[in-house]
Amino acid sequence: MVSLARLGLALCLGLLATTVQAAFDDDGMAARVLACTACHGKEGRATPSGYFPRIAGKPAGYLYHQLINFRDGRRSYPQMSYLLEHLTDDYLREMAAYFAALDLPYAPPAATSAARALLERGQQLVRHGDASQKIPACAQCHGDALTGVAPFVPGLLGLSRDYVSSQLGAWQAGQRRAQSPDCMARIARQMAPGDVHAVATWLAAQVVPEQGKPAAEFKGKLPIPCGGVAAPAEAGSAR
Repeated sequence: MVSLARLGLALCLGLLATTVQAAFDDDGMAARVLACTACHGKEGRATPSGYFPRIAGKPAGYLYHQLINFRDGRRSYPQMSYLLEHLTDDYLREMAAYFAALDLPYAPPAATSAARALLERGQQLVRHGDASQKIPACAQCHGDALTGVAPFVPGLLGLSRDYVSSQLGAWQAGQRRAQSPDCMARIARQMAPGDVHAVATWLAAQVVPEQGKPAAEFKGKLPIPCGGVAAPAEAGSAR
């Protein structure tokens, strides 16, 4: 029985061939990134019910770092790694800038039947953290509106519960890494399985405000150092 991963890879490879031909016929970036939309949806606008994340409108620096991480092995997903392994840093910057510039509406959140206590725990962790577990509030880094902070921090809304849970799990297991110091790996490893579920469930149930636009800057000091993200006092100097 053919695995879903192999089917996905075959689909991506087929679209990659189409993309290469289209790039010769049309010099626009939209033609060159058709392989991306096979998984991330038309124009990178994935829906909250899908596993793959939306990339349209995400901060350009964040998207660039993720492309680099997939290409260089800090993140593990064979389809992504295969598509990116021979692409240059400059080309990846172009791809990131293209998707970051897309201004598209968000789908409404999927309905949830989660217990009130679970949602309250998720909201507590997202908004205030848990000092006893050394878990900072998500909002401290991802912005008060949870729509991210340009140019390196992504928004947390408009994503499926399964996707958020899987990424936190990947950090816990060392399957997802970022530039050192890897702040998200450190935070995720402080979270119990129930807290991962609570955070993912609450985030997935929220309406995306302000068309998902990231904040222009941090409002305060970051709770811990984070590789690739400039502290507020060092704006513009991120690695």
